[in-house]
Amino acid sequence: MNFPKQLIAILALLPGLAFASEGGIPLDKAPERTSLTSLQNGAKLFVNYCLNCHSAVNMRYNRLKDIGLSDEQIKNNLLFSADKVGDLMTTALRPADAKAWFGAVPPDLSVIARAKASPSGTGGDYLYTYLRTFYKDDTRPTGWNNMVLPNVAMPHAMWQLQGIRTAKMVEEKDPHDHSKTVHKFAGFQQVAPGSMSQMEFDTATADLVSYLEWMAEPAQGTRKRLGVWVLLFLSLFSLLCWRLSVSYWKDVK
Repeated sequence: MNFPKQLIAILALLPGLAFASEGGIPLDKAPERTSLTSLQNGAKLFVNYCLNCHSAVNMRYNRLKDIGLSDEQIKNNLLFSADKVGDLMTTALRPADAKAWFGAVPPDLSVIARAKASPSGTGGDYLYTYLRTFYKDDTRPTGWNNMVLPNVAMPHAMWQLQGIRTAKMVEEKDPHDHSKTVHKFAGFQQVAPGSMSQMEFDTATADLVSYLEWMAEPAQGTRKRLGVWVLLFLSLFSLLCWRLSVSYWKDVK
């Protein structure tokens, strides 16, 4: 095989390699929930369930005014310590303690929705699937595992909302070696109910993911609106230039 064919083969395998690195299950499409109500609910979930261990050092609490919250609402509903409305979203968890308890330091979530984008799906798709595929696994130090990120160090922060589930596995013949068997995921089994139904939990997770996507680029709404006006201006400018060019060269032979 010559070099161009080798290069084409490698490039063709890249999406599959990226897919395999995500745990081997397809990513669910994250619903688009961009209303202010959804973003506000996502911010509340983020502060209550994520900010205990993770930080978001590129985000200040007062930036939440962009999604319709006032300083008073932020202070009364989203601040649970001596933090001020203008402070950065940091966690009180020390990295050394996190390393000792979980085996890894929880990553900063400021731009996690952009960092997790891959050929398998957007960063929102990854987070939406990841947050909904935790299951009980007593072999893990935290007691939890995840289908998207096997042997994950993070426990299921929202288990009280979703309830406790176990993963059902079935044995199948290895397609490459029929003398061996492989375990294939066959769904979840609900062991204990949560405070939300599955549909309610999926909606809440979609709100949280939408907030994480917004937090990764708070100015994206402004950028998109300005982009429309810029394209309209360039279209009009191109039309004027074309007519000016026609008028200028019409008498030139």
